[in-house]
Amino acid sequence: MRRAARPFLCGLGVLISAAAAAEPIDTAPGARAWSVFVSPYAWAASLIGDAAIAGRRTAVAVPFSEVLSHLDLAVMGNIEVGNGLYGVYLDGQHVETSQRAQALGLRLGIGITTTRLSAGAFFKLHEVALGGQTVFNRPRTLSLEPTAGLRWTRLSADIGVLGLGFGKASDWYDPFAGLRINADLDARWNLFVQADIGGTGASQYSAQIQAYLGYRTYLLGHETVLRAGYRAIHQVHEAADFTGRGRFRWDVTQHGPALGLTMRF
Repeated sequence: MRRAARPFLCGLGVLISAAAAAEPIDTAPGARAWSVFVSPYAWAASLIGDAAIAGRRTAVAVPFSEVLSHLDLAVMGNIEVGNGLYGVYLDGQHVETSQRAQALGLRLGIGITTTRLSAGAFFKLHEVALGGQTVFNRPRTLSLEPTAGLRWTRLSADIGVLGLGFGKASDWYDPFAGLRINADLDARWNLFVQADIGGTGASQYSAQIQAYLGYRTYLLGHETVLRAGYRAIHQVHEAADFTGRGRFRWDVTQHGPALGLTMRF
């Protein structure tokens, strides 16, 4: 990864982290009713960093416009279940891209699939009343919510040439811990931020931050928060590559704006 980006990414561990994909809609202090929060979203992510395989290292600099031009499928979303004091969530992204290339006079088909799933739990450590009510008739508050969980990532690539297909995949798990902040700015506007860090050592770690500005409204009769913000995740993973002698290394930051909504059921 480029040196200029390292101090920022290392600092993610001390920033408050954004669990943007699952913004809890205001829950009154002391409430115990369980609710389900469904949060589909779109993340226009670019990639920057370094990767190495079979002893060859290369810079990774892929703008979102290039990702979009090769995009076949993208599914992203978050589901959270909570009762106002604690809860659990599952956040996931699955992206498939494909492109054509020429090598040694042969036409190649290259497909790359990235899947990431994060499962976690949180609890409300501290809550401050801000005065007034939201449009959902609940007190405005500022809350701090520690969170912890496990993140699974899988990278796979397939190459097709002369009717034959070759593929290789690498996957890994990162335990993580962080903090979520949920602040009611006024009756309609909300700020939600989460930051977390994780990993198992110097050759495998991650840092993530997301922040969203939300607008409360009703859709299909359900309390809904429309959200816009920014999300970034830096991951480092190292493992034996397909040669059995070299190392596969992924030292890449995925970052970009995100749009979505959270609907309460």
